[in-house]
Amino acid sequence: MTDNSKARPVFRNIHVTQLAAYRLPPAGIVSILHRISGLLLFLLLPFIIWMFDNSVSTEISFDTFTNAFVAGIGWLPGWFIKLVALGLIWGYLHHFIAGVRHLWMDATHSVSLEQGHNSALVTLVSSIGLTLLLGAKLFGIY
Repeated sequence: MTDNSKARPVFRNIHVTQLAAYRLPPAGIVSILHRISGLLLFLLLPFIIWMFDNSVSTEISFDTFTNAFVAGIGWLPGWFIKLVALGLIWGYLHHFIAGVRHLWMDATHSVSLEQGHNSALVTLVSSIGLTLLLGAKLFGIY
């Protein structure tokens, strides 16, 4: 029995020149994005604290907070502040959903390749879908 199909290449030690041809599985993508979202949340923590402080202090500070999304802050336009907030929304949602995925896999001992693949796809789709939904609300589409 001869196999005429082209064999997939096996990558053991990936060189920089092979990165373009390497196909990362969804679980690997979720893992990398989980780290990126955690770093994003950590680096923007001062902005998050400023937003929280201005949104709950007084009515005047809340008006200043909401005005920042319209008029901007200093030389930064309002749409840029909304994009940063949208990045934070994605970072939080992805980090939270991927964390729940890891906790669920640890609690149920679900470590099969198929289950990891499917849960990674659910994580990607749900985090992007919720981000688009909340982004539409942030930018005033509904």
